[in-house]
Amino acid sequence: MYKPLADEIRPHSLDDVVGQKHILGQRGLLRRIVESGSIPNMIFYGPSGTGKTTVARIIAEKTNRTLRKLNATTAGLADIKEIIAELDTLLTPGGVLLYLDEIQYFNKKQQQSLLEFIEDGRITLIASTTENPYFCVFGAILSRSTVFEFKPVTPKEAEPAVLRAFNILAEREGKTPELEPGVVQRISQSCGGDVRKALNAVELLFSAARTDGDKLVISLDDAKTVTQRSAMRYDRDGDEHYDALSALMKSLRGSDADAALHYLARLLEAGDLVGACRRILCSASEDIGLAYPQAVPIYSSSLLTPTFWPNELFSIWNRPIEKTICAGWTFRLSPPHPLTMQPSF
Repeated sequence: MYKPLADEIRPHSLDDVVGQKHILGQRGLLRRIVESGSIPNMIFYGPSGTGKTTVARIIAEKTNRTLRKLNATTAGLADIKEIIAELDTLLTPGGVLLYLDEIQYFNKKQQQSLLEFIEDGRITLIASTTENPYFCVFGAILSRSTVFEFKPVTPKEAEPAVLRAFNILAEREGKTPELEPGVVQRISQSCGGDVRKALNAVELLFSAARTDGDKLVISLDDAKTVTQRSAMRYDRDGDEHYDALSALMKSLRGSDADAALHYLARLLEAGDLVGACRRILCSASEDIGLAYPQAVPIYSSSLLTPTFWPNELFSIWNRPIEKTICAGWTFRLSPPHPLTMQPSF
């Protein structure tokens, strides 16, 4: 049966986990907790592909507790009751280590069903989530757990994982890959801090590589094709969306034109042109205000009015020229002296 490369070569030691040096380095707190053997209730919070599941599995291998795994997207209260029924039996002599993936999909009642057993230590909970746990996890669970944040893996940290994947595939298939200069760097840079995404790209490139005798030629052009736009990290209803909008506003208020254009580009690249337009209007109204009253009507007449058109017309309006106008307004609203903007703009 097919098994994804990212799961097949998952590390079995903390030394092989890439990134997360702030908690898994030689002096990292989480490493010292794992090595002590006294595992508390923990919540791993961070984006996908940063090692949350891997670290949880490594912890499970180092404890004498019975491991049970649940994914909150498919599990329910009945699954929790099955685990509770095993407590204090020969099946779980040392208690249960419950790894609960995507805990944000459990409702309040499902999370509350674990409280009694977390409280008395019969269940040790290790949960992972890609959402902010302070919003999506029940407060009583948070008070009994320690939150560890997993950060996106840097390109430099991802390179060893990419090289390791190529070496394992070469050994398994008996073929030597010939990598063009820049392939590893391109994959590491374009994965957006998601190691799983980088390993999936390696597997795809290896399987589709051109054959030259006993060698497999993996070109930089193929790597660029596989990794295009893959570094984007944006969720319209989650933290990334509101963080980008907030950063755009604060960059405008801080007169940092470069930062404002950066966050505007992220919003436009993700397709959220309407949200960007609204925030720029807020800045023209709240930050410029009476210092230049014409900023709002000029902006509205030049750009904002079409956002109230029907969707079919808006899709026609969503063209590069309107994005350029939006960028121009962002630049004009964020220089060191934004009040000097002229009506001629």
